[in-house]
Amino acid sequence: MDAAEVIVCPHCAALNRVAAGRDARAARCGKCGKALFEGRPVAVDAAGFDRHVGRDTLPVLVDVWAPWCGPCRMMAPAYEAAAAQLEPGMRLLKLDSEAHPAIAARLGIRGIPTLLLYRGGRELARQSGAMTAPQIIDWARAHLA
Repeated sequence: MDAAEVIVCPHCAALNRVAAGRDARAARCGKCGKALFEGRPVAVDAAGFDRHVGRDTLPVLVDVWAPWCGPCRMMAPAYEAAAAQLEPGMRLLKLDSEAHPAIAARLGIRGIPTLLLYRGGRELARQSGAMTAPQIIDWARAHLA
C-alpha cells in the first residue's frame, strides 16, 4: 500500500484510512468496528458499486454475474479463492446483474460472467467468460502491472 489507502468498509460503507506499513488484513472500520477485509468478495448493489469504485484507492475487481447463469455459478468458487489471495491489495466485488439490471446496463454488460477491473474510478480492463482462480489472479495482476 502507498502512504495511506482509502478503503470503503464492506459493511457500513464508511471511508477508512489505512497507513503504510500497517497490516490491512487486521484493519478494522473506524465506524462499525468490523474487519475491512475478510478474504472473500463483497456483494454490492449500484450504490455500493459506485462507492467502492469511486472512493477506494485500491484497485477494484468486479464479477458481474446472475444466479441463473451456469458459468457464473461454476466460477463463483474460483472468484472466492482469488479473493483470498488478492486481498488486501485489491477489493473484490460481486454484482448480481439480475437483481441490479440498471447498473449492468450502465456498465454495458452483454454477457456474464464478466470481470471488470478498476483503479481510481477508471475501468482498466474487462473479460467475459468463466475463469479459474489462477486465471483470475493472473489476469488482474497483469492489468495492474
